Amino acid sequence: MSQEFTEIISNLTLIKEDDGVPKNIRSKIDGAILCLNKDGKEACLKIDEILQQLDEISNDPNIPTYTRVEILNIISVLGGYQ
Repeated sequence: MSQEFTEIISNLTLIKEDDGVPKNIRSKIDGAILCLNKDGKEACLKIDEILQQLDEISNDPNIPTYTRVEILNIISVLGGYQ
């Protein structure tokens, strides 16, 4: 599971570093990355928590369209692990 998380973290980091993404969304993405990096939680619990956070981000009206598409792609990948 760690390889998949590495790819997801990489994609989220790219979004977080995009200056076109509003600051509040970058902050929420940072929280999602921290959750993925936490030790001690089962993978299914991490995925569930991340899916909730990313769903909230994707519904934010201030998110750029291209960022929303990237977030939805990540949600799709994570949904396959449940």
